Amino acid sequence: MSEKKTVLSCIQPTGHMHFGNYFGAVKNWVDLQHKYNCIYGVVDYHAMTMPYDPKKLINSSWELIYNLLAVGIKAENLFVQSLIPEHAELGWIFNNFAAMGRVENMTQFKDKSQQSKSGKEGFISVGLFDYPVLQAADILIYKADYVPVGDDQKQHLELTREIANRFNNQVNKEYFVLPETLFTETPKIKSTADPSRKMSKSAGEKHYINVFAEEDRLRKQIRSAVTDTGENKEGEMSEGVKNLFELVKASGHDNGSSYNSLQASYESGNLKYSELKEVTTEALLSLNKTFREKRAEIVQDKKEVKYQIKQSSAQIRQIAQNTLKEVKELCGLMNVKF
Repeated sequence: MSEKKTVLSCIQPTGHMHFGNYFGAVKNWVDLQHKYNCIYGVVDYHAMTMPYDPKKLINSSWELIYNLLAVGIKAENLFVQSLIPEHAELGWIFNNFAAMGRVENMTQFKDKSQQSKSGKEGFISVGLFDYPVLQAADILIYKADYVPVGDDQKQHLELTREIANRFNNQVNKEYFVLPETLFTETPKIKSTADPSRKMSKSAGEKHYINVFAEEDRLRKQIRSAVTDTGENKEGEMSEGVKNLFELVKASGHDNGSSYNSLQASYESGNLKYSELKEVTTEALLSLNKTFREKRAEIVQDKKEVKYQIKQSSAQIRQIAQNTLKEVKELCGLMNVKF
């Protein structure tokens, strides 16, 4: 049994991995593998809560897996949610320990349901409403000690802790450890086309930079990045310039010397935006080139990779099966094996 604390984090297969995803979450996941027992999930059940195309879903799931492996996630730490049905069963059990009012007040449900209302069908699924409870099952089924979350996910972890606490009280046993937030430095990367908003796929192609983009496209996006809009206060760095600095810093390009040099130029009033953009481009391309080469190797051997992920999911599933067995016993439910 590992003495290391367990970290759990998951990601939906909803499209390309962009540098906002990478610097804001995935890079951190890679680093955490050296210190913790890490379990990372591709949560395809969650991707069903909004209108979707079944063929695109399974393709997006595998594409995300290839991408995660290419940037440094270890195959043995990775599972696919739909390969571990215990998540859904525990999610149903947790529905009986989740307060209706708390689930109704989830900010992301309000935001996404508004998106659905404005769509063609105006359809809001029960899954969209209920997915924070399934998310609690994703975390607690592995008895995670820590969950690295951003500001937009803090509310979900609070609900997870409430469900765990209510369950413990109901069965009169401190069964679930209440997971804690793992605070790490996560840069907030903005759209280079509109630095007033975060980098996001939902805003359109010009608002995100694909981690695996072709070199010409990446150069073009940085070259056309918004810098100074003229709206910032005198002596205050504009959001666009700040965002480019953030990209250079997050990349760790040449151990920070370029970042420090650019910072000194800015403070002395001698910064040229063309120079800032060139350094930003080279910083991102240095990562992009490495990741593209690694991904090409992975894609060449898809059959073996798929086998590895199914095997790692099966190994991780054993933890989930054991937890569910114990939970059912505590709840007064029957198990298949007596």
